[in-house]
Amino acid sequence: MTLNILFMSVTIKKQNRSAEEYEHDYMVSRHYQENKLKQETIRMY
Repeated sequence: MTLNILFMSVTIKKQNRSAEEYEHDYMVSRHYQENKLKQETIRMY
C-alpha cells in the first residue's frame, strides 16, 4: 500500500514472519509471565 502526501511517498509492507518467530515470541512471553508470577509470590512472603 502506498500513500502519497505532499510529494512524499510512504510505503507500508506487511511483515511476513515464520513459525519459528511466532514460537519464539510465545516462549518469551511465557517466560516473562512466569517470572512476573514468581516475583509476585516472593513479595507475598
